[in-house]
Amino acid sequence: MAAAAEGGGGRACFVLGASGETGRALLRELLARRLFARVTLVGRRRLSLGEEAGAAVEQAVVDFERLSEHAAAFQGHDVGFCCLGTTRAKAGADGFVRVDRDYVAQAAELARAGGCRHFVLQSSRGADPRSRFLYLRVKGEVENLVQAVGFDHCTILRPAVLLCKRQESRPTEWMAQQFLGAVARIFPTAYSVPVETVARAMVACVLQPGKGKVEVLENGAIHELGKAMPQQGT
Repeated sequence: MAAAAEGGGGRACFVLGASGETGRALLRELLARRLFARVTLVGRRRLSLGEEAGAAVEQAVVDFERLSEHAAAFQGHDVGFCCLGTTRAKAGADGFVRVDRDYVAQAAELARAGGCRHFVLQSSRGADPRSRFLYLRVKGEVENLVQAVGFDHCTILRPAVLLCKRQESRPTEWMAQQFLGAVARIFPTAYSVPVETVARAMVACVLQPGKGKVEVLENGAIHELGKAMPQQGT
């Protein structure tokens, strides 16, 4: 697997949600492993990147409310990674639905039209379009919408609670992470997963895609894939 990760081979990918915790971890993995000759970050603003990003990283600034006008941002990519998401507390119920479902579904359609063959979606454990909980229902709905686009390969990751050091302050989430971090030392795959593990699993499923058109990875499988990928610098 490690040998396959060396060199971009002329392939290109895009990342939606690169400003988030998982997105940043994924970008570090992609750059360290030199998986793609070109990595396009699609977002509503430009990100400040270090020198290690180099010429391989391009940034496409888009207006998600008028995403159809930015079809060019999704042209010519072999793989699309989607870590895009917000919270109900931050965006309100309507804003959450718009970001986590509508933006993602429209981006997937533009990506497929632009030649993308493999779409990798970060969803959530418990995603279910029939759930009475808004968060899980929206995640289930967007999974169905993305699958319906018709990619050659569609990989859906359903991580449990993400363990990370957020740049933005979320006190309640911080306390929960402290608790889950302690629980993870006893039950490492049951209730949580580090964002770095999710990022490595996203890379792994591109290097070795499943046999079917759609592959759904639950939290335990994410841990297994993430651990199977050798960490950079080891």
